[in-house]
Amino acid sequence: MRTRLLIALIVLILAAGMRPARAQEEPGKIVEQYVKAAGGSKALGRIQTLILEGAFTSDDGKTGTYTLDTKLPNRYYSELLTGDKNLIEAYNGKSAWHQNAAGELGTLVGPEGMQLEAAAQYYNSRLLNLKKNKITLAFAGHAQVRGRDTLQLKVTTATGVKRQVFFDPQTHLIVKEAATVGGIEEEILYDDYGAVDGVKLPHKIELHRGNEKYDVNVTRAAINGTVGERMFDFPIKSQVKLPDLKALFKEIDDNQKAIDKLKENYAGSQSEEETEFESDGRVKKHEGNEYTFFYLNGDEITTLVKKDGKPLSDAEQKKENEKTQKRIEEHQKRATKKEAKEEKAKEEGKSEEKDEPGIEIFLRACQFVNPRRERFRGQDVLVFDFEPNPEFKAHKLAEKVVQKLAGVVWVDEKAHDVARLEAYFTGDMKIAGGLLANLQKGTSFVFEQSFVNNEVWLPTYMEAHVGVRFLLVKGIKASIVTRYWDYRKFNVETLSTIFKPKGASEAPADPPTKPE
Repeated sequence: MRTRLLIALIVLILAAGMRPARAQEEPGKIVEQYVKAAGGSKALGRIQTLILEGAFTSDDGKTGTYTLDTKLPNRYYSELLTGDKNLIEAYNGKSAWHQNAAGELGTLVGPEGMQLEAAAQYYNSRLLNLKKNKITLAFAGHAQVRGRDTLQLKVTTATGVKRQVFFDPQTHLIVKEAATVGGIEEEILYDDYGAVDGVKLPHKIELHRGNEKYDVNVTRAAINGTVGERMFDFPIKSQVKLPDLKALFKEIDDNQKAIDKLKENYAGSQSEEETEFESDGRVKKHEGNEYTFFYLNGDEITTLVKKDGKPLSDAEQKKENEKTQKRIEEHQKRATKKEAKEEKAKEEGKSEEKDEPGIEIFLRACQFVNPRRERFRGQDVLVFDFEPNPEFKAHKLAEKVVQKLAGVVWVDEKAHDVARLEAYFTGDMKIAGGLLANLQKGTSFVFEQSFVNNEVWLPTYMEAHVGVRFLLVKGIKASIVTRYWDYRKFNVETLSTIFKPKGASEAPADPPTKPE
């Protein structure tokens, strides 16, 4: 008897182990069922704009109006208005901004800005063309929503921002979403779905925003209604007149030449974290390294001192120092060759074209909108969005790259430099016609710097989310974050200490020699 029970138990265990996951728990199947239930891919794919408007009652009894507008490809506007209190969160395709309860307007940066950008991408995708939109799915399990079982998916956008989405297994429609938006935890519950132009839309919304709750009755739901671009831009009353950008950019370019010389008086430390992802969003590889560095002719000369948090051995450090010395020598050879070429061109009455275009290239390849003045990292800055100029005909590679960019820039007019730059590619950027590499649409980067010792602008932070395919074959999806710190004056005294991690007793080998 016991033997039979044991055999039966083994059979059950084996059967359970071999049983495939239920179809309804497969992320792709859950979304496929949702798309079909919501109206089908054709109906959802025809949505260019979506308007939801309604009246709400908050948990403290106050009443007001609610607005949610989205527009392809990545515009998003959410508003809660009650009395003189107006809460707005928006993404205009270039920058994220908000207005708080006190009426203060501001551009959102860092995680808060990325969250609004991700919300814009998510709501405009309708969960269609996931691969093209670089959205990945993962089944998170079963969860209770209002006492009913739901299927929970983790939805991750191209920049790594996550959103929890809950589906009713009977109707297959979305009943709840949870995410951090603009730095505030939000939960949205949907109910009372009704058809609008063949698409099922919710007519009751329960919004939890931080500690506040809003019960919304949707009074107007419209698909492909007129939604102007101004809806998503900074309010005109908060905008300022742009200065003469040609003059400003020339000042920045001229200032950069002086900065490159001042940089050579500084050394510092930097860390770099690189995460490579699988096509479904899972982490494939993660590396974290630390370096010391100084500047030579405006370029960083780095030396590895830590790998994945561990200092290098004496032998490894000696090898790295030797590599750095070799790079210095190669750099000097290139600089000498370049100087000779420029001198020869000067003697022949020719002007040698600059190898690296300055910021003035943006004047030709881009157009600028939404200028405003804000405080950033304690400084007064001019902020404006930029987008491709469709009338500009790009010829050089640098021009073609810049014309593919959209984003936002923070400029310190008094110091004549860029404090922060955010940008992303509005389309694929093919190098050598795509044969060499193809930077994919949505690839984005952030660059930030600060004024050190009231003397020179130096980088403090860089972040990149890259999708690239090399030689038409190998594709890479990765995020890279670089942080800079511990800037100090570079001289003979610091030279012997910057090429080893803090805490090391003495340098394992002679540090590289910086040329005079």
